[in-house]
Amino acid sequence: MKIWKVSQKRRCVVILIAAAVVLFWAAVVSADVNPGTSILVEAESFDDYGGWSLDTQFMDQMGSPYLIAHGVGKPVGDASTTVTCSESGSYRIWVRTFDWVGRWRGDKWPMRKRAFGKAPGRFTVVVNGKPIDGTFGITGENWHWQKGPVVKLKKGSFKLALKDITGFDGRCDAILFAPQNAIAPPNSDPEMKLWRNKLMGISSTPRDGGQYDLVVVGGGVAGMCSALSGARLGCKVALIQDRPVLGGNTSSEVCVNISGRLGFKPYPNIGNIVKEIQPDEQQYWHKGPFETGIPQDVKRLKLIQAEKNITLFLNHRVNGVEMAGESIKVVLAENTKTGESVKFTAKLFADCTGDGCVGALAKADFVMVGNGHMGRSNLWFVHDVGKPTTFPRCPWALDLFGYEQLRKAPTKIDGWYWESGFNHDPIAEGEYIRDWNLRAVYGTWDAHKNERKDYKTHEIKWLAFVSGKRESRRLLGDVILNGVDILSDKKFADGCVPLSWRLDVHRPDPEYIAEFEGDAFIASADLYGKEETKYKGPYWMPYRCLYSRDVPNLFMAGRNISTTQDALGAARVQRTTGMMGEIVGMAASICLRQKTSPRGVYQNHLDELKRLMRVSKK
Repeated sequence: MKIWKVSQKRRCVVILIAAAVVLFWAAVVSADVNPGTSILVEAESFDDYGGWSLDTQFMDQMGSPYLIAHGVGKPVGDASTTVTCSESGSYRIWVRTFDWVGRWRGDKWPMRKRAFGKAPGRFTVVVNGKPIDGTFGITGENWHWQKGPVVKLKKGSFKLALKDITGFDGRCDAILFAPQNAIAPPNSDPEMKLWRNKLMGISSTPRDGGQYDLVVVGGGVAGMCSALSGARLGCKVALIQDRPVLGGNTSSEVCVNISGRLGFKPYPNIGNIVKEIQPDEQQYWHKGPFETGIPQDVKRLKLIQAEKNITLFLNHRVNGVEMAGESIKVVLAENTKTGESVKFTAKLFADCTGDGCVGALAKADFVMVGNGHMGRSNLWFVHDVGKPTTFPRCPWALDLFGYEQLRKAPTKIDGWYWESGFNHDPIAEGEYIRDWNLRAVYGTWDAHKNERKDYKTHEIKWLAFVSGKRESRRLLGDVILNGVDILSDKKFADGCVPLSWRLDVHRPDPEYIAEFEGDAFIASADLYGKEETKYKGPYWMPYRCLYSRDVPNLFMAGRNISTTQDALGAARVQRTTGMMGEIVGMAASICLRQKTSPRGVYQNHLDELKRLMRVSKK
């Protein structure tokens, strides 16, 4: 009893402190951020993005989606919008941005052999057609509010634009027009979220997005196949995707080849849905979105929209859950353009995010490798334009001018092996990893064009700003498949997804480590020349890898399933993850008919699942 009393006292103190913090920030918001005198413009809400692009990859870490000027060295067209001013007067401009190479400035990076020069992501703000006196994206190594000049605004509407200066990935989260003497706005959540919502007039009560049998979060190959499979078997499905396109790693934003094999006995029809959504051509990274990608995006969108039992929600990022005991009752998603929160209620959920986002929010058991996980790629390719080309000098990029390994460049341009982040947190440090990839590409091309003087008539035709990821969280199921199981051909009664890819785990290429502080940007793979990674396929992965062991109504499909790292090397390729989704859709339909759980399908209805696997059709 004495221990309980002490615990209660501590709990009361914590509650009082939390309440004081909330009241303090509420007072700050009320006093310093009056909607009648301050104007907040979220960059993602601009009417016209121009040449800027919406980046949602890191909003859970930095607090918001943002616009990025990804012009690969050529300034992009202005993003523009119309803003209403309620009171004439003088306003201080604040812009939430940062110098995206700032974290690599200074003596802590001894590998740098030359001066960094100016920040690469410079841009300015244009009001009513006139650039203001100030350049943004030039300070700080983390997201912050950069203070700008004072401008005069008249009551009524005015035109606002973002003008890119460099084409090298300047980024803007939001613009604030505030009273001249106002303090800097809050820069971290939950204070910043409260402040944003007040100025934007966003309700704290989520809008009801509907009730469903199955909510699928993630619109990659696994998510699309889960939604299509479940819908065609009678489930009412919501498919939620945080990007403007479907396809995940195989979309026009990332352009990863779709790999793995289909059509294996005794279940040759598993994979039929994958065939409907796979690209029409291979060698995706050498084609890019211009030749093959965008038609594939349209094809997939039409396929999903034509399915009467699927309601599609693009540009919605799931960032919250509500629980009923151990089960998920609701997922909460933020509209990445408006900031509106939407709730989705369902009996069953499928985490197809790749990063295990829903499972993590629901506090499901998961594992994630710290040092030594597979990295992420930002694919790129060059082409010959038939005339001499130039490329800007990039002193802020990786210094590769004297790097001997560049002599191997013809075999190291535009391939999957442009990969980094092996020893960085794949969730918390995602933007760091992506930006390191960009610096590697820009430094390489700078060295080729401006020192070696080769590729004289080539230019970069395309470079992804959306990363293709290989490994992060893996949610744990009733079986955790490992590489020994696969190599020894261990049989499981619930084998349901055929694995055909080798145990392909990527490592840093040793030739690209030493001079870069252990932060390699080129990978090697266990796929080639290593017989110990090869097995006689197919290997039938058990169904019990596809549902959470401690969140009773949560499925998973994709690279966040229940495996060890070596087994993930065989399971992570896209055709294979699509077949996982097909199985999840089948199992979800059984859950609804039999009023059971994902685990209950294995325990009591495995024969019914196998029957669906045998008769599976488009």
